[in-house]
Amino acid sequence: MATLLKDPTPKKPPWLKVKLPTHKNFFYVSSLVREFNLNTICQSARCPNISECWSNRTATFLILGDVCTRDCSFCAVKHGTPVPDIGDEAARVAESVEAMGLRYAVITSVTRDDLPDGGASHFAAVIQAIRETRPETKVEVLIPDFMGDAGALATVLEAGPDVLNHNLEVPEALYPLINRPQGNYRRSLQVLERAGRAGAVTKSGLMLGLGETRDNILRTLQDLQDTGCQLLTIGQYLKATKNNPHVVRYYTPDEFEHMKTAAVGMGFSEVEAGPLVRSSYRAHRLFQGLKDTGKKTN
Repeated sequence: MATLLKDPTPKKPPWLKVKLPTHKNFFYVSSLVREFNLNTICQSARCPNISECWSNRTATFLILGDVCTRDCSFCAVKHGTPVPDIGDEAARVAESVEAMGLRYAVITSVTRDDLPDGGASHFAAVIQAIRETRPETKVEVLIPDFMGDAGALATVLEAGPDVLNHNLEVPEALYPLINRPQGNYRRSLQVLERAGRAGAVTKSGLMLGLGETRDNILRTLQDLQDTGCQLLTIGQYLKATKNNPHVVRYYTPDEFEHMKTAAVGMGFSEVEAGPLVRSSYRAHRLFQGLKDTGKKTN
């Protein structure tokens, strides 16, 4: 008789429980996403904050389709061969931003290594469409690394996003665990450094719980600081599917508060840290905090 192997993931603590959606705004946003035939990272990545964010009439738009050309092991987004035709997606995103009355929009994408510029020109088109449709809306883009292509990054920056976000995800030592070549860590730092040198407000994010050490975390924060990164998110890794790596440890809310304090002490202008924090979680707050403190913004 075969023996079933026990999942080593620890029992999920109570602070990670989320409420089911009940607010009318949640269903309004859901209907808009369907109406404009859009993808959101909220759905594709199975974000635990979807109820809160959609109830507040915010969403993170996922452009360039919903199929990623890479296979990072922590991610719930589909991977494989993407559909090449994205049609009038830029216009549909802009119309949705207008319909939702967003003052702050976050745009991310699947990674499209199959495209000559990695999809950079489409990011630029979406930014431009939002600017034309709703010029008062601030736009944050959460971009892939474009395989280190400086020209692709320049294409996005020339479109003038208010925040350029690119996630490191985990400390360098854990890159093999998430199915990323270790060299990609330095490439991601280079993306942030180039964007900062070009005058962009830069942001990055980390997820914890995959077996990193305190030294790993502090080294990563220092690496980000060395690029000039201003905004930071730190959240708890959660296993989205049975094929994802197991959670090694759940950090407590107090531990996240200590990390936030440490990051601010190291020089980050604004930090959002907590068990349910994700890359675009309360993104408008971080940007507004940067403005309120008089730090450099576009």
